[in-house]
Amino acid sequence: MPSSSMKVIKNLQLAGAEGRIMLYDLHFYQNEQPKAVILYIHGFNGFKDWGNFDLIAEQFAMHGFFFVKMNLSHNGTTITQPEDFADLQAYSRNNYSKELDDTAKMITMICNPVSSFALEIDRERIILLGHSRGGGIAILQASLDVRVKAVITWASVAACKPPWGNWSVEKMKNWKDQGVDFIENKRTHQQMPLAYQLYEDFEQNAEKLNIKRALQHLKIPIQLCHGTADEAVPFSAFLQMQLWKADASFVVLDSNHVFDRKHPYTAPTLPAACLKVIGENIAFLKKNSF
Repeated sequence: MPSSSMKVIKNLQLAGAEGRIMLYDLHFYQNEQPKAVILYIHGFNGFKDWGNFDLIAEQFAMHGFFFVKMNLSHNGTTITQPEDFADLQAYSRNNYSKELDDTAKMITMICNPVSSFALEIDRERIILLGHSRGGGIAILQASLDVRVKAVITWASVAACKPPWGNWSVEKMKNWKDQGVDFIENKRTHQQMPLAYQLYEDFEQNAEKLNIKRALQHLKIPIQLCHGTADEAVPFSAFLQMQLWKADASFVVLDSNHVFDRKHPYTAPTLPAACLKVIGENIAFLKKNSF
């Protein structure tokens, strides 16, 4: 553990896709020693503080990393309600291209040589950590961005098709005709609007949004982590990606989609499964000189 004290800075602001403000947090030990940077990308219906993610950020910071986590610009949260889906209009306008734009803008912010924390980071060691759909975004962004030097995914999707990937032809037609469809958020019971532009973005950018192609293209260290009891992204997606990228590092846990966390999470320590995956991530990064 570093000898200096941990610095935690919450809810900083950055303009994301279409100028919409993203909130982001920093966790690091302030000692003016350049540190590898981990940027966390949340998943579908997620946000940077889901399941008390500060506890996770602290674990990485204690091992010498500069940890950044953000709310994607169109995830439905707001500046004043960063843990609530309070802007469903913005949520309905979200798509994969916007999430890639958000991620690129955050990396640019991290790489700013005159930022107030520039002395604390090593701009040549930027790592993306993505959960669920955020895992897919991490893989895609890494394939597009030479600034990214490693990728870790937690329960990543294997294709940019959630949540409509298994919809019937009739349901897809109704979605197109109506311009919007709704899915229930199982936690909040909100009816979450999905504008048809989400599918149009995927169709118009199919090559750029091809996770298989991106994964196979990558020549940087990659670690893929998945729970065998994942109820949201089936374990078969992980097995598929194993075949696509046999030289990656793989972590399999007897756990669910969120490694036994929940929201809200009020316990002072993380579940064993979550601590296990973090330990595997840190060992992987240290092995690869991060």
